[in-house]
Amino acid sequence: MATQTHYKEPITRARLREWLEGYLFAGPFLIGFFAFVAFPMLFSIWLMFQKWDLLGEPVFVGLQNIERALTDELALKALYNSAFYTLFAVPVQLVISFTLALALTQAIKFRSIYRAGFYLPIIIPIVATAVVWQRVYHPDFGIMNEVLGIFGVPPQKWLLEPALAKPAFIFMSFWMIGRQMVIFIAGLGNIPVQLMEASQIDGAGKLRSLFSITIPLMTPLIFYNMVIAIINSFQTFVPSLIMTDGGPQNETLFVVLNIYRNGFQFFNMGYASALAWELFIIVVGFTIAQFYVSNKWVYYES
Repeated sequence: MATQTHYKEPITRARLREWLEGYLFAGPFLIGFFAFVAFPMLFSIWLMFQKWDLLGEPVFVGLQNIERALTDELALKALYNSAFYTLFAVPVQLVISFTLALALTQAIKFRSIYRAGFYLPIIIPIVATAVVWQRVYHPDFGIMNEVLGIFGVPPQKWLLEPALAKPAFIFMSFWMIGRQMVIFIAGLGNIPVQLMEASQIDGAGKLRSLFSITIPLMTPLIFYNMVIAIINSFQTFVPSLIMTDGGPQNETLFVVLNIYRNGFQFFNMGYASALAWELFIIVVGFTIAQFYVSNKWVYYES
């Protein structure tokens, strides 16, 4: 019985030089990844079991930080605020951005200007955006109350009333849908024209073509935008820090702001690490669940 021999390519100086050049080009990314991602994550796992104020020596406390993260009323309130914000903001963002993409793929005048205008808020620093919207919601001089006053609605204390604070943040999130819109526009441009022509020949109207052809073919991009939007919404931090600092009555105290407070205001890095890993597990769990459910509604041509 003949035995099969495997040829092994000899390691030459040229081959070693190729490997070295490859690692040199990848070096900046690898250094950044290990220094600013991998090491902090591993260090935070160790910190979860410590009590550390950034000044003294860490003290081992076992599972106290984890138990506190699961039972602390303020931490649960922050989770509720983030979940509420995500539940109402993300679906409306997807609907608005998809509708805008449909409108801005039509043959209309100044289409490029409209696209640029809706995308422009994405490139504005989030700090500047938060300051502007804080002015928009001003109870006495805000543009929001000025517009509502035209319809006879009395001035509202948007960022000062517990019942209005989260809705105000949800409404503000619609300002940042430009990225989703651009992705949808790119996807709509890749829909085969033959399918749309065939549907018209078969007598399908625009509404039927939308729900039978356009939306099914766009489900991969809808799914992608939904996953990214949920992750981003759970990471909301700068607007709540600048505009309300978590108030009123902790109604805009989102998870990341709560982590920041415990870590860099109260100097309890162990508890902050436990809260951070709690958020990480929740986000990863949601993402895995979405991938599992996506098999039932996302359509891939392959």
